[in-house]
Amino acid sequence: MYSDNIQISSLTLVNSPSWNVHPVYSSNVIIQGITIIAPVTSPNTDGINPDSCTNTKIEDCYIVSGDDCVAVKSGWDEYGIAFGMPTKQLIIRRLTCISPFSAVIALGSEMSGGIQDVRAEDITAINTESGIRIKTAVGRGGYVKDIYVRSMAMHTMKWAFWMTGNYGSHPDNKYDPHALPVIESINYRDMVAENVTMAARLEGISNDPFAGICISNVTITLAKKAKKVPWTCTDVAGISSGVLPKPCDLLPDQGQQKIVECNYPTERVPIDNVQLQTCSYTRRYM
Repeated sequence: MYSDNIQISSLTLVNSPSWNVHPVYSSNVIIQGITIIAPVTSPNTDGINPDSCTNTKIEDCYIVSGDDCVAVKSGWDEYGIAFGMPTKQLIIRRLTCISPFSAVIALGSEMSGGIQDVRAEDITAINTESGIRIKTAVGRGGYVKDIYVRSMAMHTMKWAFWMTGNYGSHPDNKYDPHALPVIESINYRDMVAENVTMAARLEGISNDPFAGICISNVTITLAKKAKKVPWTCTDVAGISSGVLPKPCDLLPDQGQQKIVECNYPTERVPIDNVQLQTCSYTRRYM
């Protein structure tokens, strides 16, 4: 907690009873080359949970978990709103995840301090419940915005994309029912998925829709026993381009005459300019 210039690398973590790696209120964090192994039936064994952190990089990690492989957080309900420390400038690269009952990358549900500028690429998901999941609820407040994910391969999934606006757990009954989260500028592109039960389940909040969703160049091959309706969408708004199967009407396809490529920033995040430091020692023989 409250740390700067953290580097965690080349470790194997096995059978943690709860979250494995959890940097909190910290900045300039590099997590690289970590292997995390937990029984896939063990709840709350999240892999890596950056929580109210700025300028963080997660690279080259292999995670088998009973919960989310990476869960991005920033405080819970009125406490997160009051503290007001977002997670921002987060990079996730070359992650392999196996989690049959949770997500590869989850944003929330504790996101009341805000989550912004998350960039994920070169992600592999195997036998995992969902690829990218946004979790929030009435009372959370805060925001999840400027999310960019590309180059993701998913194999044997329940959902490729999942957004939940009714993730209703609260720390107590003091939360503000008028504190509505802002979910906007969500960009997914250049993905393939196979053996998927349902392409997407996107559920915003009534009178507080999740907006600015863009999905482009995504091909999802459904499983033999897939749901009859591959997309379900409520209280969301956005566009799609070059997506199969065809998305719901709330994400209208832009057509062949107007191919859209969802955003992915080209400018570097400051943590990309920081090189991982390695330790060494010299053994003297007498």
